[in-house]
Amino acid sequence: MNAAVTTNNSTVNVSAQPRNRAWERFKSNRLALISLVIMAVLILLALLAPVIAPYDPADQDLMNRLKPPSKEHWFGTDDLGRDLLSRVLYGARVSLSVGIFSVVFNVIIGVTVGALAGYYGGRVDSILMRLVDVLLAFPQFFVLITVVTILKPSLFNIIVVFVAFGWMGKARLLRGQIMSIKNREFVDAARTIGMSDFRIIFVHILPNAIAPVIISATLQMGSMILTESSLSFLGLGIQPPTASWGNLLQSAQSLTIMTKAPWYPIIPGFMIFLTIMCFNFIGDGLRSAFDSR
Repeated sequence: MNAAVTTNNSTVNVSAQPRNRAWERFKSNRLALISLVIMAVLILLALLAPVIAPYDPADQDLMNRLKPPSKEHWFGTDDLGRDLLSRVLYGARVSLSVGIFSVVFNVIIGVTVGALAGYYGGRVDSILMRLVDVLLAFPQFFVLITVVTILKPSLFNIIVVFVAFGWMGKARLLRGQIMSIKNREFVDAARTIGMSDFRIIFVHILPNAIAPVIISATLQMGSMILTESSLSFLGLGIQPPTASWGNLLQSAQSLTIMTKAPWYPIIPGFMIFLTIMCFNFIGDGLRSAFDSR
């Protein structure tokens, strides 16, 4: 529970101490810290893509198809003569948007459902957890393919599908955390002084239960990006000419291109690999940071 201890000369925020210790433990994990810096750079590059991209990602130059990396085109060109660096930068906007926005909304829904189920228990818990069980029973990747096929493939529709089928694990995780915390003394004290259930759940219980959800969300970002790339590679995700790392791989899959211009599939493939590895290392760092042992 958040608290402040007043000494003779100053006020010490007790709740800040665990956060400071967690940050110190996270900083001691070099891989996690380096991964955090890399992800911050990638996100910044994606946000600044319209400013720093050397060419329009849709501009075609058929006379310069599959040109190797050079001063004019740092990453070379694709099969239609488009600048690959520009398409990778714009593709980062799409791929990172799918991962970040999907997980943010997954956390919002999962935290809400898990908090209500864990705190109230009884019939509320039974109804919400049976809904979670039903959704978890579906083979998610095949459901994603089916729904995206029925809907028109687009960035918005992919995020909606990812949100609809991605929040259940967080709900179950938070439910368990809240059930182990809700009967502690500080919660009883909050009830005694007449605090509302909303304030008790989201102000006092949730900060003490959210750490596993944050770790899970960080790891899920990499999974979402990989899933979007897989859908785009199969032609069911982001559609050309809009660039994403997945459809860049899809357009470079022919044997002729891979042998004549190996940089073409390697560069977007490496970006996917790097991003997923960074999110995984960040998740491992957060796990160690929040583990008081």
